[in-house]
Amino acid sequence: MRRTVLIFALIVGVLGAAVYWLTNRTDQEAALDTSVAVAEAMGDSDTTGYARADRVVDFSFPEDHGPHPGFKTEWWYITGNLDSEGAATIPGQQPGSSARDFGFELTIFRVAMRPPSQQPVRLASGDSARSTWSTDQMYMGHFAVSDITNETQYDVERFSRGAAGLAGAQADPFRVWLDDWSIATVDTADAPLIDGAFPVRLRAHGNNAAADLILTPTKEMVLQGDRGLSQKGEGEGNASYYYTYPRLATEGTIVIDGDSVEVSGLSWMDREWSTSALSENQVGWDWFALQLDDGRDLMYYQLRNKDGSASRYTDGVVVGPDGSTTPIDKTDTSLEVLDTYMTPDGTREYPTAWHLRIPSQDIDLRINAAFDDQELNVSVRYWEGAVTVDGSSQGESVRGHGYVEMTGYGEGATSPTVGVQ
Repeated sequence: MRRTVLIFALIVGVLGAAVYWLTNRTDQEAALDTSVAVAEAMGDSDTTGYARADRVVDFSFPEDHGPHPGFKTEWWYITGNLDSEGAATIPGQQPGSSARDFGFELTIFRVAMRPPSQQPVRLASGDSARSTWSTDQMYMGHFAVSDITNETQYDVERFSRGAAGLAGAQADPFRVWLDDWSIATVDTADAPLIDGAFPVRLRAHGNNAAADLILTPTKEMVLQGDRGLSQKGEGEGNASYYYTYPRLATEGTIVIDGDSVEVSGLSWMDREWSTSALSENQVGWDWFALQLDDGRDLMYYQLRNKDGSASRYTDGVVVGPDGSTTPIDKTDTSLEVLDTYMTPDGTREYPTAWHLRIPSQDIDLRINAAFDDQELNVSVRYWEGAVTVDGSSQGESVRGHGYVEMTGYGEGATSPTVGVQ
């Protein structure tokens, strides 16, 4: 998830509000008051003039690692489970008693405020007719570290204009950044880049936490949905272009309250871009990214209707140790809530334990939050956190780690019911 991973109306509303405010200010020091902007812009879903994900296309790299400004929204999403002794990367091995366990998320979002046809005309000199600080693109970032050992989450949010070098994205060499947060290609003179971009270095910090990590794919990219076209709702174009790196070897440092810890483990990267929103009856989604110790990876998401039921636009994939993929859908899955967590302010109740069954793959898993309170209470409140996995598959015990993202809980949404699938 990542986010994830967040192409839909909840995020678009926040970004749209922020950009509207920023693009109508001319001074560099303008401060962002999202509390007013969100109320004004939630529900803005005008897609006129933007490109749509309405057909299967051929992906090209490194170009598609970069931005797609013709589409309204896109994101670069990375999550991972890390350990100070590297136990998370060793199949079947339990973390040592002295190990520290962490989860992390970094997501950078881009949203276009105007379709290409409405963007300002260039002067004959090639210069824009407006201020250097003006922009048609807005970037938002979410960074979080879950200190699993101490059951504490550190999260922070940033906004910036896609102008004057403050935030942006480029394909070659690959780099996406928001102020001094970044995901960027590591120059490897002794080996060719994987898909024109990897390995990458991730750097982010804030709210007494920081991450500096190197990520290298150990499996090939997975094109989600129909060869990368992932349908999200009714109607042509209500879809995204979506690809995943389900398993990235990760090493580096996590810093908590000034304490630097050497870590290693596994990460997951999602890329999506679209001009899409939740359908009228959809309120949010539950998204699972699981990495099993038998070498398989699993992505599963369900879009939720207002009554709490799963939309028929529910999808997923099982990725084998060799990178082979097997699609799964709503008819082939059973997801039961086993436990829930109420936020301290009493406004949102999130599932925190699940029973996931996929009969066709002989997969039977119990998924548990590493700890309950992993909600990001930022401009859009959602739960994004590390989970542990145990169960069975094909007659063998299986364990693993992963990340779960849940949006659209509270504020009129039907609360989850324990024991209901």
